[in-house]
Amino acid sequence: MRLAFMGSPDFAVPALRALHGAGHEIAAVYCQPPRPAGRGQRETPCPVHRAALELGLPVRTPARLKRDAAEHAAFAALGLDAAVVAAYGLILPKAMLDAPRRGCLNIHASLLPRWRGAAPIHAAILAGDAESGVTIMRMEEGLDTGPMLLKEATPIGPDTTVQELHDRLAAIGARLILRALAEDPPAIPQPEQGVTYAPKLTKEDGRLDWTQDAAALERRVRALNPWPGTFFTHGGEQIRVLAAHPESGSGAPGTVLDDAGLIACGSGALRLARLQRPGRAPQPADAFLRGYALPRGSVLG
Repeated sequence: MRLAFMGSPDFAVPALRALHGAGHEIAAVYCQPPRPAGRGQRETPCPVHRAALELGLPVRTPARLKRDAAEHAAFAALGLDAAVVAAYGLILPKAMLDAPRRGCLNIHASLLPRWRGAAPIHAAILAGDAESGVTIMRMEEGLDTGPMLLKEATPIGPDTTVQELHDRLAAIGARLILRALAEDPPAIPQPEQGVTYAPKLTKEDGRLDWTQDAAALERRVRALNPWPGTFFTHGGEQIRVLAAHPESGSGAPGTVLDDAGLIACGSGALRLARLQRPGRAPQPADAFLRGYALPRGSVLG
C-alpha cells in the first residue's frame, strides 16, 4: 500500500518501522522541523526524522500546513492509498485529510472518546484510570472526533510510570495500524457520552500542590516524569521529585514531618523517594538528604 507517515516523537517510531518492515511503500515521511536542543542548542531532528533517514525514506518538515496550498498540492500529488498519523504535532487541513484514497488514519494513545487531545498518556495516569489503550481512528476536522476502526486496552497498575505506559502503547499502536490497513475494518462513530480532554502540558503542571491528597500527588510524579517533571521549591531552588510513595501522616500541607522526606499533604503524606537538585545527578532520598537538609517542621513550596 502506498502511504505517507506523519509523526514526530519517540511514540511514532515503532509504527514507522512496522509499516516499513511490512513492505508498505512509504512515499513520504512528514515530521516536525529540526529544533535547537541540548546545551549547544544545535539544530536536532526529531526521533521520526532520524528513523526515516536510517530507513532511507524521504522526509518533509513543513513548519505549518493550514494555509500552505503548495504543500496541500504536493501531498495530493503523492497518490496515496492512506496516510498514517501518530503524534505529528500539526493539524491537518481538510484538503490533506481528503487526499488519500482511504483517508488519514490516526494512532491515538487512549481508548476514545476518553482523553482526546494532546497528552492522553499522562492524563490517564493522573486521573487514576485502571486502563489505557490505543484507538485507530479515521481522522476528520474535529479534535480526535473521527470514527474508530480498532481498539486495544492495556492495564495501568499502581506503579505504572508514564514511560512504561508510553512504550507499551507505542508497541500496541504499531501492531494495530498494520491490522487496520490489512483488514479495513468498518468505522464505528465515537459515542457522545464519556468524552474527556487531555490538554497540552506545561512546566507549571509539574509543581506539586501539597493541598492535594497524597495518592493524587504520587500519580502526578509517575505521570509527569521525565517531562515536564514534578518539583517543589525550597531555599530558592526547584527540587525535582522523580519518585515518591503515599503513606499515612498528617499536618499542614507541605510540612516536613520527619527527617527522611515525609511531607504532609491535603490528605495523608508523601514519602519522597528520589530527588534531584538543579544541575546535579538524581539521588535516592536518603543520599540526597545527607547533603541537603529538609528540616522537620519546615514548609515546602
